[in-house]
Amino acid sequence: MIKLSVLDYAQIDEHETPTQALNNTVSLAQCAEQLGYHRFWVAEHHNVPAFLSSSPEVLMMHLLNHTSTISIGSGGVMLPHYAPLKVAENFKILSRLFPGRVDLGIGNTKGTRIVNHALNETKKRFLDYKEAIQDLQGFIADDFPEEHRHHEVKANPAIDQLPTMWVLSTSVDSANMAAELGIGYCYGFFPYANRDALKTAQEASQVYRSNFKPSGFMEQAQISIAVFACIGDTPEEAEAFGRALDLWLLGTNNFSEHLTYPSIDTANQYPYSDEEKQRIENNRSRMVVGTAEQVRDQLLEQAQQVHADEVLVIPLMPGIENRKAGLKSLAQAFDNI
Repeated sequence: MIKLSVLDYAQIDEHETPTQALNNTVSLAQCAEQLGYHRFWVAEHHNVPAFLSSSPEVLMMHLLNHTSTISIGSGGVMLPHYAPLKVAENFKILSRLFPGRVDLGIGNTKGTRIVNHALNETKKRFLDYKEAIQDLQGFIADDFPEEHRHHEVKANPAIDQLPTMWVLSTSVDSANMAAELGIGYCYGFFPYANRDALKTAQEASQVYRSNFKPSGFMEQAQISIAVFACIGDTPEEAEAFGRALDLWLLGTNNFSEHLTYPSIDTANQYPYSDEEKQRIENNRSRMVVGTAEQVRDQLLEQAQQVHADEVLVIPLMPGIENRKAGLKSLAQAFDNI
């Protein structure tokens, strides 16, 4: 049976305060837990006014404190920006306080030029991505060999249970790396309008499963897919949510045009150019839109084509009640298979 999970961006809706937006993320995590979702992850975004998940580890602590059983994770920490030691320390504190409930998802997207500069202007060099992940694993598991340059450095506190580790990616190379390092692989269907996304995902899945080596972080190969989902009670309502996502995905001015996530009314009233209309048409490949049953069927088809174990739903819909209703109806649709 395919597992259902959630990836949330801590979006701020129109006419809401940042405090309300963060509280909404807590409410959505609690809703997902009550509905039986497997994980609840929060993303990392910088300089995007409508997304408040700028520090996933801090938000994870808050979510772990306000939930009881659901796994809470990062989707993901953009590792090139940070020292592996510091990331390890953050997640070891989380794992000590909430053993067995912490997921460490990592990515290597550096973001826009100005964000990358602001986060890294004092750095002399970037670690190779694989080397950085290996350092992170060594700090978390406390198992550097004596010849390693960091073998005298310990990331505290000691923990009894390692967090699960995942690589978030859209590439075959990253899938192969995740397999070699013994960590999970999450393929994102949402980042780009890519006609070859399914083909790439299938190849990545095959490479990952063929080359997976068990580790202390993951004993068996695990593949998940992440997908934007707009779920409505009717096809018409779902399409209205989809139009709001259409507008958002235009990403004007590096996603700074909108200080909040656009409402249905804002999307309907927006003066789209012909070029923007074409981009919207292309971007529809990045999302699934429909009733819960329609979305369920599309997600199951994608998961089966990729041989995925799990689906992370990204419910980018305006209004917290709409997001909660979407998760509820989707969970019920999966229960009715």
